[in-house]
Amino acid sequence: MANNYDVLIIGSGPGGYVGAIRAAQLGLKVGVVERSFVGGICPNWGCIPAKALLRSAEIIHYIEHAKDYGLIAEKTGVDIAGVVKRSRGIAAQMSNGVGFLLKKNKVDIIWGQATITAPGKVSVAASSEPAPKGALPAGEYTAKNIVIATGARPRALPGIEPDKKLIWTYFEALAPASVPKSLLIMGSGAIGVEFASFYKAMGSDVTIIELLPQILPVEDEEIAEHARKRFEKQGIKILTGAKVSKVVKGADSVTATVETADGKSQSITAERLISAVGVVGNIENLGLEKLGVKTDRGCVVVDGLCRTNVPGIWAIGDVAGPPMLAHKAEHEGVIAAEAIAGKHAHPMDKLMIPGCTYCMPQVASVGLTEKKAKEAGYEIKVGRFPFIGNGKAVALGEPEGLVKTIFDAKTGQLLGAHLVGAEVTELIQGFVLAMNLETTEEELINAVFPHPTVSETMHESVLNAYGRAIHI
Repeated sequence: MANNYDVLIIGSGPGGYVGAIRAAQLGLKVGVVERSFVGGICPNWGCIPAKALLRSAEIIHYIEHAKDYGLIAEKTGVDIAGVVKRSRGIAAQMSNGVGFLLKKNKVDIIWGQATITAPGKVSVAASSEPAPKGALPAGEYTAKNIVIATGARPRALPGIEPDKKLIWTYFEALAPASVPKSLLIMGSGAIGVEFASFYKAMGSDVTIIELLPQILPVEDEEIAEHARKRFEKQGIKILTGAKVSKVVKGADSVTATVETADGKSQSITAERLISAVGVVGNIENLGLEKLGVKTDRGCVVVDGLCRTNVPGIWAIGDVAGPPMLAHKAEHEGVIAAEAIAGKHAHPMDKLMIPGCTYCMPQVASVGLTEKKAKEAGYEIKVGRFPFIGNGKAVALGEPEGLVKTIFDAKTGQLLGAHLVGAEVTELIQGFVLAMNLETTEEELINAVFPHPTVSETMHESVLNAYGRAIHI
């Protein structure tokens, strides 16, 4: 039957399209239901266009500091329309690329809003968005396995709901018509600090409000503090242990009442407010309650192989819970596809999932923080190495940074690595591989790192944990 599949995936984001391609590689008949844009949030309204904006911010930052490199760049400025146009063009290129990959692997795209009406049955209603060429129409479809990959959306706080004009989510923040002179950002996770970096570079007066005691709450405290000092040095204002309790809208501004942990309050007026207080899984209108699929705090509950409590129904990516990262979704897509195909799929180990934040300075980490390692009962050895001791970092004009490594003192096992500084989002994969290979400190110490590279800071941090650092 034309409308019958081995695997039907609801959502074409990083988890959905990667899972679809892997399932097709394994010889399964695969369809993907999408209602908005091929590729999902990441390439269209998340990871990729955001990085394009941040690249523009990075370049304007270096131009403004040209004299530090012995160069002359007397006239600088920001063409925000051009910056956004470049970002949106890259997003379109990525989305088209996903469509090409699905077609290449003979995966059907079914255009519309999916509802699981019964085990193995999906009803697809027409979407208001224009369908891509070659997409199959709305209708009734059946599948032996249904994979929920519907992603997540910005969380809205009561009374501070985004209105697309004065109060933005990342959707509006990614494509501004103009650069606001002043900006208030609620939340200092990855989305919040990345937009803080971008808009500060574009010329905005930026203030971050964070409810918890530290910014970048999931990161190691020492790394987060280092990042905070760098942000504040750039002129970004930061209030931690504070919350926005009320927002009053003006004609072209918002005034927020901010309450701090000591019971004091203040009013802050800004042209725009970005709500970056997290995301919530898209679990509504899928028919999950009727089917008895278990959910918890806005996400679908799954086991290590992405199976829900209902046979034949799987869930991957953001909708399956934290960490809500594109690479985690992709990996879960592969796990689910291989499990469905009867292969020896490996369960996800969330401690091995790296986190990357592309602010200025960049932040990257994997494994346990120092605090978490102690709470887990480990006796630890901690190594640190600052970028100022690295010749390549100094030559690049990036001497402010830190690499921190955490080892089990008894076994030499690498428990965690935490970095802040230039291009650390590229460096972190070295530690990810080391942890996956169960590398000990001895093997890392004996590895030869190329010179001159910023990666030498990784080696020196390991050496420092064992009292052997050379360049500090």
